[in-house]
Amino acid sequence: MDGHRELELRHLRCLVTIVDTGSFTDAAIELGVSQAAVSRTLLALERILGVRLLHRTSRALTPTTAGVQVLARARHLLTDAEELVRQATTGHTRLRIGHAWSSMGRHTAEFQRRWHDRYPDVALHLIRHNTPTAGLAEGLCDLAVLRTAVDTRRYAHALVGHEHRCLALASDDPWTRRRSIRLEEIRERTLVVDRRTGTTTLDLWPEGARPAVEYTHDIDDWLAAIATGRCVGVTPRATAAQYRRDGIAYRPVRDADPVPVRLIWRRHDPHPATHAAVALLADLYREDA
Repeated sequence: MDGHRELELRHLRCLVTIVDTGSFTDAAIELGVSQAAVSRTLLALERILGVRLLHRTSRALTPTTAGVQVLARARHLLTDAEELVRQATTGHTRLRIGHAWSSMGRHTAEFQRRWHDRYPDVALHLIRHNTPTAGLAEGLCDLAVLRTAVDTRRYAHALVGHEHRCLALASDDPWTRRRSIRLEEIRERTLVVDRRTGTTTLDLWPEGARPAVEYTHDIDDWLAAIATGRCVGVTPRATAAQYRRDGIAYRPVRDADPVPVRLIWRRHDPHPATHAAVALLADLYREDA
């Protein structure tokens, strides 16, 4: 039989407890078992690993060279296991909402305030993850804010509002003296686009009348390219609210279709607070309409 398959957390916990307490007797008391059971468990661990882990004398108990290495790894594994249990047992007392770029835009702070007031027993965490599902597919969040297309076969979703588009440009750009910009004017410029999670595609312009494009993969790189003055970007109003930076200005694009904003979640495993989050965010967008 493969020895690694026999390894259990109780073996590692026994080793750590022996070293931390300094004796087999105290380890037995700490673990709530007999001293003989502690000895058997340590012996089993040494047989599984094929190395001796402790030097034992009548006066001292110290790890061997191999024991030092195993002990360090055992502590990490036990910590990871405890975190796994904690996450599983407290999952419903925490709500993680992922977003790729700009969270809930101008509603972010108010959403957080109202959530805390209404649901104080469910801690809210906002997580930025620049993937197409804003961390949902990766298991990093329970809900995600999306402004791009939704895979309705895999995820349930709710439309919570719409956002107007704006143009991001360098703060010393001559267009900052204008109140708004038209889509057809932007085709004269170089457009920077995040092709992975961005909301802007060349379909906003008719074929044959589209701007030159540079691609990026992150909001910080996107903003950096715009700040140089060589590129502009088209983005939902949420970006303007969430990313006010020196060197960047925003102006409305007055003739572009608005961007739909949705919350998505795993269809077969919704968080109990899902519908409360949908209702609250929809209310905030409705109040802003």
